Amino acid sequence: MNIRFSKLVFVFAIAISTASFAQKKEIKTTESTINWTGKKITGSHTGTLVFESGFLTLEADVLKAGEFVVDMTSLAVTDLAAGQGKEKLEGHLTSDDFFGTANYKSATLVITEATKAKAGVYTVKGDLTIKGKTNPIQFDLAVDAKAGTAATTLKVDRTKYDIKYGSGSFFDNLGDKAIDDAFELAVELKM
Repeated sequence: MNIRFSKLVFVFAIAISTASFAQKKEIKTTESTINWTGKKITGSHTGTLVFESGFLTLEADVLKAGEFVVDMTSLAVTDLAAGQGKEKLEGHLTSDDFFGTANYKSATLVITEATKAKAGVYTVKGDLTIKGKTNPIQFDLAVDAKAGTAATTLKVDRTKYDIKYGSGSFFDNLGDKAIDDAFELAVELKM
């Protein structure tokens, strides 16, 4: 082996060993959770959604990107029992008044930027698509790369996705029938 080739191999080996490679960490969809809360003047409702797929991209344990797909047909109500309004509310939430899941079976979130806010916490900017409409969103995401977990609680303004049913921002005289424009998502990811 000539000396020039040996030096080239040595330089290449050092470059590979010192380079940090991005790792795409798929989420475990059966272990990751989405819990939603919707509020109205007279109370609130809670429920769940299920991930179809998702991943975070980490480089040297630093968050760089991510993408998630939520199965909107999985929408379930958890604060009402079967036969006591659960099916009726689920039917209304999946109807065109709200999420229109017959036509819009999934929602997506694409992380476009992640900035470290403090140890283990990132300020995330992304594009959220619901009912075929995409809007920017920002939230904090706690990431523990070693444990393979991430978590956030974020608020989504439903009216930006043409979900205006019962919104006091668009309809007058709703009284105690008004529904908050924002709903909350508590998300826990396992990778």
